[in-house]
Amino acid sequence: MSSFRCLPKVAALLVSLVALHAPLCEAQTGASSIGKPVLVAAIVPNYPPFEYKDPASDKLTGFDVDLGEALATKLGVKIEWQETSFDQMMSALGTHRVDVILSGMTDLPARRESVNFLDYITTGPQFYTLKERAGAFASMDALCGKAVGTSRRTSFPNDIANWSNQHCVKAGKPAIKVVGTDGSSDARLQLRQNRIDAAVQGGETLPYQNSVEHDAYAPIGQPFLSQYTAIGMSKDNSALNSALVNAFNQLVEDGTYQKILAKWGLQHHAVPKAMINAGT
Repeated sequence: MSSFRCLPKVAALLVSLVALHAPLCEAQTGASSIGKPVLVAAIVPNYPPFEYKDPASDKLTGFDVDLGEALATKLGVKIEWQETSFDQMMSALGTHRVDVILSGMTDLPARRESVNFLDYITTGPQFYTLKERAGAFASMDALCGKAVGTSRRTSFPNDIANWSNQHCVKAGKPAIKVVGTDGSSDARLQLRQNRIDAAVQGGETLPYQNSVEHDAYAPIGQPFLSQYTAIGMSKDNSALNSALVNAFNQLVEDGTYQKILAKWGLQHHAVPKAMINAGT
């Protein structure tokens, strides 16, 4: 009879052991799904609110950082951020120095020759100027013949030139003078120094910038293109591609994605689910 009395204790011990090892099992499953226990992500922390360094702590923060951490949790792995320059991210992915690019990169057809994109937020280039100069730009047509700055490492210089050809040159007006800058922060600096008349950056980032610079900027019209910001993934790692798509969709389904969007004021730029190479 005494051996039967021990059964509840043995059962309880087994339950405890299973509970103790469950997180380990989940982590092993996640590591197996991507082939390694650590996901290495390329990031350029100069594009708030997507990625930047907290001025107080100098730690990485932003929407992409939170999203990356949440994806890693779903995969059961750790995420390691590798800071790099924007023009080095594609080569870092191609040579497997990083596993993914998670740094506000736009899904463009020209980039898909070597990279798959998991589109995770809607975006679009936005013309803007200093608030005190907003009256001079009652419409986007007022930009014709003006100097407009934007990061030379993005697609925005070509986007501006294409818009200018369609709306300025073809209408017999002078073309926009596109000024390449060393990033969005440099464009804003040149704008404040009156070296350019207007600038372009992702429309979803302007509300954040105004929140930290006391409403210094005014949008000119609406975003003039519809695009997607995406996670860059290697074309030769289908297992990781599939695992990331599944993990992202789980974040959508359990509400984590929406909470991260709301934290950074980006809820109006949500996508309904993971999309691959959907940008135009």
